[in-house]
Parts: sequence; structure tokens; C-alpha cells
Amino acid sequence: MPAKPRLPHLNEHMFRNLPTARRLIEEWRVDYNAHRPHTSLGGLTPNEFGTRSRTDHIENRVQL
Repeated sequence: MPAKPRLPHLNEHMFRNLPTARRLIEEWRVDYNAHRPHTSLGGLTPNEFGTRSRTDHIENRVQL
């Protein structure tokens, strides 16, 4: 089973408690998936990439 990537927050922050850690990690996850373009996805965010049509996925597969 592949290992999950370690979130940068786990190295950058000293969390005061579990609810704070969960909130900050969730904020990072939303930003990472919804707002940050990824070069490996052709400049799309993961959310944009995931919501493309099936036809678009097939046509652009070779380009990625």
C-alpha cells in the first residue's frame, strides 16, 4: 500500500490541540485542491481536473 504524502503543516506548525490541527489541515487541503494550479495537471487545480468531462479526459490524456 503506498504511503500518503506528509502534509507540510505537520512540519511547519506546533498545534495547540487536535481541533486546531484538523481545522488548519483542512484549510490547507481545500486551498491545495481548489486554488493551486498543478503543472502535472496542465495548469489546472485538482478540482478542475477532476470535473472535466469524460471526453475531455480522453482527448487530453496524451498531453498530460
